[in-house]
Amino acid sequence: MVDKKVTVIALLGQPNSGKSTLFNGLTGLRQKVGNWPGKTVEKREGSFTRNGKEYLVVDLPGSYSLSANSDEEVITRDYITSGNADVICILADSSQLERSLYMVADFAGIKVPCFLVLNMKDVAEEQGKAINPKIIEEKLGVPTILFSATDKKKYGQLYEALDKACSEKTILKSEKLEERMNQIAAEEEIEKDNSTELQGVATAGTNRIIKEGEAKFAWIDELLDGAVTSKPRSTGLSKLDRIYTHNFWGKPAVVGTIILGLILSFIPALPLMGIGSLIGYLPAPAEEALLNMGCPAFIAAFLTDVIIRSLGFIVQMLGFVFGVTLIFGLLEEVGVMARISYVFDNTMAKLGLQGKSVMPFLVSFGCTMGGAAGSRVIDNWGQKVLTIALAWAVPCGAAWAIVPMLSTVFFGAWMPVIIIAILLVMLLHMWITAKIFSPSLVKKEDRIGMIMELPPYHKPKWGALLRYVFGRTKDTFFRVIKVIFLVASVFWLLSYSFDGGDVTGSILYKIGHAIEPVTKVFGMGWQTFMAFIASSLGKEGAIGVLATIFTGEGSLSISALMGGARPDNLNAILTSNVSKPEALALIFAMTFNMPCIVALAATYQETHSAKWTARIAIYYTLTALIIAGIAFRVGTLIW
Repeated sequence: MVDKKVTVIALLGQPNSGKSTLFNGLTGLRQKVGNWPGKTVEKREGSFTRNGKEYLVVDLPGSYSLSANSDEEVITRDYITSGNADVICILADSSQLERSLYMVADFAGIKVPCFLVLNMKDVAEEQGKAINPKIIEEKLGVPTILFSATDKKKYGQLYEALDKACSEKTILKSEKLEERMNQIAAEEEIEKDNSTELQGVATAGTNRIIKEGEAKFAWIDELLDGAVTSKPRSTGLSKLDRIYTHNFWGKPAVVGTIILGLILSFIPALPLMGIGSLIGYLPAPAEEALLNMGCPAFIAAFLTDVIIRSLGFIVQMLGFVFGVTLIFGLLEEVGVMARISYVFDNTMAKLGLQGKSVMPFLVSFGCTMGGAAGSRVIDNWGQKVLTIALAWAVPCGAAWAIVPMLSTVFFGAWMPVIIIAILLVMLLHMWITAKIFSPSLVKKEDRIGMIMELPPYHKPKWGALLRYVFGRTKDTFFRVIKVIFLVASVFWLLSYSFDGGDVTGSILYKIGHAIEPVTKVFGMGWQTFMAFIASSLGKEGAIGVLATIFTGEGSLSISALMGGARPDNLNAILTSNVSKPEALALIFAMTFNMPCIVALAATYQETHSAKWTARIAIYYTLTALIIAGIAFRVGTLIW
């Protein structure tokens, strides 16, 4: 139950109306994200205080109508009519009022206090549109403002409209529309009565939907009559639609845009990556200093090898997340992301997804954490989780740095064949994973493409974009650091040599030897199996672990698990200790294993579900072993 001393504001609007921007602008970092009870739809709540009064903001799921068909529409309509909200803030896109005011038409007849925000004022002005909100306010009978959610300096007018709606309990005036809708309903009943066949009843229902849509748009036209004047302006960016919406060149252009965005992401990422690398130089002098101060060796090793090295690793990964969030946030801000979603919508629908899912897939070729973070643009929770689950099958940049090297060492000129086989297995893996997970995540009625109108291109608001990027990066840091420290600590304890000797003194070594009869089933000896386990922390860890085990020097530290130093004769060491079939099994097992610990943390951050995060992680661990076993047996037939 919500404390009734708190004023509850519900944000209602279509996708791309600026709801998220307003929600973030009002609540800042005072937000909670979860799922609506019994539904796989994301629920966002936040709060703010103004003039000593508490406000709770509920961001209702974005949908194009309140016709109560999808989960999002059912949740939104039920919440509005439940009386839980004191006031409804309806958002409409000023640059596309004819389309975005359809939500206002759907709200007609609901007797809940509300006010109307004509958002994206700046975009409308760029298009040469002049809007008089007072004319619309007089016709609707509720406070109406022309607004830009990205400009926090102008939030005063929003607060004034909120206060007026709360104090005067302003109800939307829509008598003419309600009368017309009642008339249409009565006409439909007459048609049904005169229809004796099922086909006739269905035709009557279809006619009603068409008539209701016409009535709503006619009402919107009357609402805007005299309130909007326009002097159309064209922008250079609008010419891009000739390419993005082209039947043949559309998909290559979109893929090229995402790849270019991925490359450009490294530019803003470099400073944080550099700081992370510098932190990586601290463990050795820090451990020496602690030992000189009389600190026990075990504690000194833990503090330096786990805490400091993990922190450096996290900062490096955050650099990439910062870059990806900034560049792809910019693409979304100017309107390019909507084109990307549009072009691939039909293709993604075959997997039970929407066009927005293609971006996380392609970004995952660089970093799975970035791909998981990119899934936040998907408004359906089930489709978001399914997207992340499929993105895990995409080999990340770290894998592409290790796999070609190992393939060349063991198979020489046949390395391209191994790469092609990995890509084919990736596609098959994604298809099978979609078949397994989609029934639980995406209902049949939700397995349709997006219904959307491409938003106009517009200039980015750098202040709002940077606030969003820094906020998301900060939030990511505090969320992933807990998971990473926990997993890194477990790995470290298992791999620590308590007798002060080499790797043979670690628990991990003893476990590896004990389970080797089982690992052989999957084509791996205990050494390569330990490398497989290490690859779940980071793909580079597989090489570091193999180097440590086969040389017998040092212990399986976090440094080794994250790549570590490689001996000059590593290639000779590997080929003399690992057979070609076993190497093939390791390559496939490592490639399709859990991407890394950071991706695990990012998955939990985006899904808000420990159950689904664990389910995906266990699934990929098991399937990687199965794929490794198949690869080993294929290898034994060849070599």
